[in-house]
Order: sequence, then structure tokens, then C-alpha cells
Amino acid sequence: MSDDTQWLTSAEKEAWTGLVSLVLLLPGRLEAPLQRAAGLTLFEYLTLSHVSETTERQLRMSELAYLANGSLSRLSNVVKRFEQRGWVVRFPDPEDGRYTIVALTDAGYEKVVAAAPAHLASVRRFVLDPLNATDERALARIAEKLRTRPEDLA
Repeated sequence: MSDDTQWLTSAEKEAWTGLVSLVLLLPGRLEAPLQRAAGLTLFEYLTLSHVSETTERQLRMSELAYLANGSLSRLSNVVKRFEQRGWVVRFPDPEDGRYTIVALTDAGYEKVVAAAPAHLASVRRFVLDPLNATDERALARIAEKLRTRPEDLA
């Protein structure tokens, strides 16, 4: 064992174990209602949802991968299944052919709209309802700090 190990203080351990518990617990709690209501995984729902929230219901695949927190290869597999179901179409970006655009079809929009109530109910139940406005702002600040560490992306 190395003498330079920085052991967690009790406050750090409490913060870390709380976070890791949520990281492991929440995906199942948020995904199960989506599976029952719409046959979608959480990643699939988030993918459809992010595209549906844009003005023209279309995004570059690279931007969608960032928003959905998934790799391009994982996203490509999901989008391929969505294409087969008629929920999206892909085409080269007319402004820069190096990029691919994914666009939501009317059927895809109907799918995400139908799934949204189940997702929102579980988000409220398991995340937002236990929090007050101060907690929500703190959670948003903490998430932003943990999500954006440019030095870790290099």
C-alpha cells in the first residue's frame, strides 16, 4: 500500500457513497416505467427526446451523442433500430457533408410524446419531488461541475 494514498474524509466518503448509490439506483428506477409504458430504454428515450426538443426535430449525430451521453457507435446502433421502426431518418448534413443529421419522423415524435408521461412521472417521483427549489439549484450546480471537466477530456 502506498503512503501517498489520499483517503477520504468522513464528509468526502458520505458525499461519494451518496453519489455512487444514486448513480447505480436511478437508472433502473427511471428506465423501468419507460420499458413498461413504451418499450424504450432510458438511453433510447433520451435520444428521441433530445431530437424532439429541437426546432426542426433534427440534430447532428455527434451533438446527439454528446447530449445523450453516449458514444457515436452506441448511438449509431440505436438510430439504426429507430430507422427500421420508422422513427428517424439519417442524411448527410447539407452544410457540411462530413456530418450526419438524424431527423425525427412524425411516428418518432408520436412515440416520444407517448412515452413522456411515464418518464416525467418517474423523474418527479424519484428525483424532483423530494427536493425543494434550493436543492434543485444545488443539484444543477453540482451536476454541471461534475459533467464539465475539460482537463479530463484530453
